[in-house]
Amino acid sequence: MTQSTPSAIADVAERTVLTYVEAFLGLLLAGATTDIVDLSVLQAAAVAAIPAGLAVVKGAIGTRLGRVGTGSWLPAKNDPTRPLI
Repeated sequence: MTQSTPSAIADVAERTVLTYVEAFLGLLLAGATTDIVDLSVLQAAAVAAIPAGLAVVKGAIGTRLGRVGTGSWLPAKNDPTRPLI
């Protein structure tokens, strides 16, 4: 376990939770405002877990490909938050 592992786990967890919330709220809004989506709250909660699960996979891959300590896929040399020193 490297020093960056806890920060990478926190980063992936944050991305996952926010993806779930966004997907859930998006499904609720789509169901309330259109006739295209007809899901109950429980169904929306279950369906929102799919993109959240994919966010975990994406984040896990990103910890190997991108900047150390994050779930980002952006290569460290192209990361706009990297120090310019």
